[in-house]
Amino acid sequence: MTDFRRGRRLGARDHLIVFQKPVIRPGWMTQAAYEQAPETLTVRELRVGGKTLITTLLCSKLTSKADLKLLYRDRWHVELDLRNIKTTLGMDRLSCLHPNMALKEIWVYLLAYNLIRMMMAHAARQVHCLPRQLSFKHTVQICIALPQHRELMLHDDRRELLFELIAQQRVGNRPDRVEPRAVKRRPKNYPLHIEPRDIARAKIRKHGHPARLK
Repeated sequence: MTDFRRGRRLGARDHLIVFQKPVIRPGWMTQAAYEQAPETLTVRELRVGGKTLITTLLCSKLTSKADLKLLYRDRWHVELDLRNIKTTLGMDRLSCLHPNMALKEIWVYLLAYNLIRMMMAHAARQVHCLPRQLSFKHTVQICIALPQHRELMLHDDRRELLFELIAQQRVGNRPDRVEPRAVKRRPKNYPLHIEPRDIARAKIRKHGHPARLK
């Protein structure tokens, strides 16, 4: 619970507090990180929009509570971007098994994401709107269909047509949208496959399928 009676008061439910560096290094912190940490850390705590925000934007004149409220609402774009990378592009499940290859796979997804965003930025500039107003999934679908229309990318005069296609699908600004974190589709009643397929086949040939799966 935040006590706004402490620290330096900047306004109603708006203050600065100072955290001291612990004398004993925490167990989760490396010695190098502990030595680089400052002796004190000043942060700003404020209450706005029914929420308590913590920020390092310390000047209330340069950054008002209303400005911080808008910045906090814009965090919704972060949620959407992560969803686009994981769900729309398919990074929720990695196919590589080795850690180094899995890391490369993640970098490929991030590269694809940035390339799609670049195309959306060009399309938005052409139709005089913000890139956030365009549909990411619609752009992905157009990119998937690009091999069938390579002439759109090979010629500058036809590339504008590609950007016009991307700009056709617009999305609304819904910063206060709330959705349940749940899935509608029920999973199938199958156990996890945790053994080599050859061994699983041999067991089925010998004992048959479990009764509840027949």
